[in-house]
Amino acid sequence: MSWRICQLGDVIELRYGKSLPDRDRKFGDIPVYGSGGIGGWHDIALVSGPGVIVGRKGSVGSVFYEARNFFPIDTAYYVVPKDGRIDLRYAYYLLSSLPLASMNSDVAVPGLNRDRALGLEISVPSYAIQLSISNILSTYDDLIENNRRRMALLEESARLLYREWFVRLRFPGYEHTPIVDGVPQGWERKTLGDSIILNYGKALKAEIRVEGDFPVFGSSGIVGTHEKALVQGPAIVLGRKGNVGSVYWSSKSFYPIDTVYFVTPESSSLYLFYALKNMHFISTDVAVPGLNRDFAYSRHLLHPPLSLLRSFHETVERIHAQLDKLDETNKKLRAARDLLLPRLMSGELAV
Repeated sequence: MSWRICQLGDVIELRYGKSLPDRDRKFGDIPVYGSGGIGGWHDIALVSGPGVIVGRKGSVGSVFYEARNFFPIDTAYYVVPKDGRIDLRYAYYLLSSLPLASMNSDVAVPGLNRDRALGLEISVPSYAIQLSISNILSTYDDLIENNRRRMALLEESARLLYREWFVRLRFPGYEHTPIVDGVPQGWERKTLGDSIILNYGKALKAEIRVEGDFPVFGSSGIVGTHEKALVQGPAIVLGRKGNVGSVYWSSKSFYPIDTVYFVTPESSSLYLFYALKNMHFISTDVAVPGLNRDFAYSRHLLHPPLSLLRSFHETVERIHAQLDKLDETNKKLRAARDLLLPRLMSGELAV
């Protein structure tokens, strides 16, 4: 197989995104990309899709493929192929295989050095081989994306069921249930503090984590893995610092770090999970966004009859079982793709 040795800058350009503060965004269906991926939406695109986005500030060297028109902000670059020498999807996989994260030019504020990145030596096959490699790898990504969409629909169905029964109060038998003091007869309204304890997570710096089987939860969700768990699952995680009030369900044992609270497995339930997701938590710290525990405890929580909770859990537990299966399938697909990626990109595996 004939592969051409060249520099990355011989086949692509990395162009700067454009500043787009939250206050200037207008609601629309155009994804706004930063270095961490989609960070919002806008009504006007800066780049016509498909396209490739590379993290410049923050999540240095992150790489995303977007089929739609999109708006990359100034913490990211977007890729422009040169003279048809490289397939855009192939460029995405090529960039994903390169050590871009190590090309940080600023210690204080991580930044991808564009000149160093474009100066990387690469080997590129013929355009036909590029397409073959892209087709193989994109098959995995398409399956992953299809499963992700199915998961989103399942999550939405559970959320809508919660809202129908416990927000709109259209639960089974509601027509024959009188309202007493603002709640259906037989229900109770308590504060969150009367119902659960929000426990603090524990500091676990990235440099001392040992990659393992247990997800590490921060306020933005899973931020890595560790060899040990701090909490047995299933249980609930609630964002304390950073993404205030974010709520996650972990069906397996996990490690919550000090930017989150967690609810013990004994007190966690899928009803409580969706109730927390439906609550409006606010930051009580201007300098560093934070969720004050006493404020969280003051929120109201409805306590429906056990028979209604059982009916709700029977439905949503089936949904979450499907979610867990799809999530596990996606992990296996990613692992298989990631094993193939370096072998295909190096030419070790012929196509």
